[in-house]
Amino acid sequence: MTETTSAPAQAGTAPTRTRKPRGEYAKSSQTRTAILDAALEVFSQSGYRAGSLREVAERVGMSEAGLLHHFRSKSALLMALLEHRDELSRARVDFDIPDGVEALRALAELARFNAAQPGIVELYCMLSAEATSPAHPAHQYFVNRYVSVRASVTGSFERAAAAGRLMDGVDPGRAAVATIALMDGLQVQWLLAPDSTDMAEALHEAFRVLIRGYDLVSIENALDVLDAQDAVDEAEGGSAPERVGEHE
Repeated sequence: MTETTSAPAQAGTAPTRTRKPRGEYAKSSQTRTAILDAALEVFSQSGYRAGSLREVAERVGMSEAGLLHHFRSKSALLMALLEHRDELSRARVDFDIPDGVEALRALAELARFNAAQPGIVELYCMLSAEATSPAHPAHQYFVNRYVSVRASVTGSFERAAAAGRLMDGVDPGRAAVATIALMDGLQVQWLLAPDSTDMAEALHEAFRVLIRGYDLVSIENALDVLDAQDAVDEAEGGSAPERVGEHE
């Protein structure tokens, strides 16, 4: 980004373009982060409808006009919060990996990560309920998000089925819908009584019912190490040692 400033009036000269000091970018980024943190607190405590931009601005120590310099409207601030939450989730769950079971394990562990951020969980639950109204600014966001998440989780179950890991009679699409419903319900129960449930373990338990050998992570890792060693031995021209029972 550049900023245009007027040069001294001289015939035949063009406006001089000067760059903003890098420190201004860092300061702006820090301010946006502080605003998002404050908005999270306000919206978590009061809900999106009742929470005000003025209250958010006061928590950051700026005017409402100053806040609007960074986020042009209350709905823009809300969408920035939701997008930030999605970025955190995508960093922890890669639904594009070939191993569908591993993606589902990561999804269960995401619940453990969320448990360390009760404010975000509370905000999400509150907003998803409020946004059932078509007039809510986040309505279309949640509609699109559920479509996307259902497709991603269904894909993971489909890859597990292709690998022969899904239990007989389990439909990937219905399993995905049930998984998302379980996650949403667990979040509400956990918010009401944190000691009542361990969200991550409850999801792992559900996946044990749906997926063959779900708990064989250590065995799978050991086999991966052996396969890697076999590849090294073959590359070096040696013969890989036979595994016990390999040709039985």
